[in-house]
Amino acid sequence: MTERKPPGVDFESWIDKQIREAQERGDFAGLPGVGKPLPGLDKPYDELWWVKDKMAREDLSYLPPSLALRKEAEEAAQTAAAAPSEAALRRILTVVNEKIRAALRAPLEGPPLGLTPFDIEERAREWRREHAR
Repeated sequence: MTERKPPGVDFESWIDKQIREAQERGDFAGLPGVGKPLPGLDKPYDELWWVKDKMAREDLSYLPPSLALRKEAEEAAQTAAAAPSEAALRRILTVVNEKIRAALRAPLEGPPLGLTPFDIEERAREWRREHAR
């Protein structure tokens, strides 16, 4: 639809003509969602609906950096607890501890971090107790 509305032609009739010609050419054939109601019509209007829709379609997420680090720390703790060796546990926790210390020195955007570095020695003792069984 690159042509411009000719002067003196009613706007609505020009649009109707463009749509009709596109339908005749088959431009609308096979579009996803054909014959289905528009999604989200029953929801309140959201200015960022298209951003949220694209993120959902592409399985993306965004967390403020402080929350992302909290999530990473939680996952690191779980991964470390299931680590195959004590050395692996120490590597995992050392990496996340460095990130936590950096965030404590220069606070990240988002809600307060609310984390302290993991006590690696304590976690290693717990790991040894669990794996001694």
